[in-house]
Amino acid sequence: MGRDNYVIEGRVCYLTLCDRSYPKKLAFQYLEDLKNEFEKVNGNQIETAARPYAFIKFDTFIQKTKKLYSDTHTQRNLAKLNDELYEVHQIMTRNVQEVLGVGEKLDQVSEMSSRLTHESRIYAEKAKDLNRQV
Repeated sequence: MGRDNYVIEGRVCYLTLCDRSYPKKLAFQYLEDLKNEFEKVNGNQIETAARPYAFIKFDTFIQKTKKLYSDTHTQRNLAKLNDELYEVHQIMTRNVQEVLGVGEKLDQVSEMSSRLTHESRIYAEKAKDLNRQV
């Protein structure tokens, strides 16, 4: 079973079909490479295209780039996947640090609450003592 991935930029849709097992990150990186090159080479002609297959010469770049992405185990593609894993790791580390920070703040609030409770008991006792003396 396959999966389609696409990017729409302006009036152009970049689409690729691939196996479900193919890494999504690589599929979108492939589309991004196509988009960048297409815009660089044909960007100023997009609005004036009047016939089907006006950009058929771009197929050469598509085929060349497709070969680069066809094997997910190449060093180049593994590096791209590792970059994504590193980004996810960084985000998760930040999230954990934020959660720990919230935990520390909750501990501080709890400590202040306990202190206020203790001090209000002392105040209540002193108020009773003063009332007895009066």
